[in-house]
Amino acid sequence: MEKAKTFIKKEAMLTLSVIAAIISLFITPPSRELLTSIDWKTLATLFMLLSVLDGFRNEDLFRPLINFAGKIKSQVALSFFLIFSVFFSSMFVTNDVSLIIFVPLTILLFKAGGKEQYTIPVLVMENIAAVRGSLLTPFGSPQNLFLYSKSGLKTGEFLLMMLPLWLMSIVLLSVFILVLHRKNLSEEVKASEPEEHNCGKPEKKKQVVYLLLFIVVLSTIVTRTALWPYITLFVALTLLIFDRKVFLRVDYALLGTFLCFFVFSSSLSANGEISAFLQKSVAGNEYLWSLILSQVISNVPASIVLWPFTTDLKALIYGLDTAGLVTIIGSLASVINIRLYTKEYPGNGLKFMKSFELISLAFFAVVVFAQLIFI
Repeated sequence: MEKAKTFIKKEAMLTLSVIAAIISLFITPPSRELLTSIDWKTLATLFMLLSVLDGFRNEDLFRPLINFAGKIKSQVALSFFLIFSVFFSSMFVTNDVSLIIFVPLTILLFKAGGKEQYTIPVLVMENIAAVRGSLLTPFGSPQNLFLYSKSGLKTGEFLLMMLPLWLMSIVLLSVFILVLHRKNLSEEVKASEPEEHNCGKPEKKKQVVYLLLFIVVLSTIVTRTALWPYITLFVALTLLIFDRKVFLRVDYALLGTFLCFFVFSSSLSANGEISAFLQKSVAGNEYLWSLILSQVISNVPASIVLWPFTTDLKALIYGLDTAGLVTIIGSLASVINIRLYTKEYPGNGLKFMKSFELISLAFFAVVVFAQLIFI
C-alpha cells in the first residue's frame, strides 16, 4: 500500500491519465477504430526523443557548456547564462531535458558561490525560459511535437507563427533578470568548477552515436516521413547494440500518460453528444480553453484532448505554450523543476511555489494579452 501511495504521489499525471482512459472506455467501448485513432507516430517519435536525449545527458555531451558556467564571475552574467542556456537549449532538447541539465547545475553553482538567495528566483526564471524558449520549434515540447505532426504545417510556417512570442520572451526575460539584480549589477560570484558527471566517464563512441541519432530523429520530425516505423526500429536496435541500459532510464511514465490521453481523447471524439458539445464550446475559444484545461490536466494532455475540436491552431498552441506560466500543474516541465529543487531542499517546496506564482504570473500577465495581437 505504501509503495502504491508513493507511486501515485510521484506519478500523479500518469495516474490521472489512466483513470481518465478507464472512464472514457465506459463512455465509448473499446474497438479496432479506437486503436487505429491513437497517434502511434507521435508516441514513437517521443520515444526516440526521450531515449536519445537521455543518452545526451548520460554521456555528458553538455560538459563544455557546464564547465564554462563554472568560470563566470559576475552574478548578473551567470544568471543570464543559465537562464538563456535553458531558453536556447530547450528549442532542441525539449523543455524538460533542458531543466534536467541546468537546474542541478544552478543549485550547485549558487551553493558553491555563496549565492543561494538567488537559487529560487533564477530557477523560476529558468522554468519560464524552458516554457518560452521551447515554443519556437516543433520538437521543443511534447505538445508542439503532437500539434506539428497533426496540423500539416511546414517547419518554416511553424517557426514564423511562433517567432513573435519567442522574441517577446527574450526581451521580457532580460528585463526580469535585470530587475532581480537591480540592487547590485556588478555583484561578483566566486568561480567554481562543477563536479564531474555522476554517471561515469563518457564514451566517445556513444557520444558520436547519440549525436547521429539526434540528427536522424530531428530529420524524421521535420520531413514527416512515412518511414517512421522503420526509423523507430533502427533507433531502437542501434541503442540496443551501443547502449542498452538507456531503455531502463526512458521516461515511460510520460509515454504512458500520452497513450492514456490518446485513448481518452479518441473515446470522447467517438461519442456524438460529447463531441458536439466540445466542438461547439472549443471552436473559436481555443486560447481560453487551452489555458484553463491545462491547469487541470497539464498542457500536454490538454493538447491531445482539444485538438480534435479546434478550428484555430494558432490560438490553441499559443494558449498551451503559455499555460505553464499560470500554475505548477500547467506544464510537466514545471513539475520536473520543483521535483529537482525539493530533492536538494526537501522542506522548501512551499517557498518555491510562492516564488513561482509571484514571478511566473507577473510574466504571464504581460504575455497573455500581448499575444492576442498575433492571433
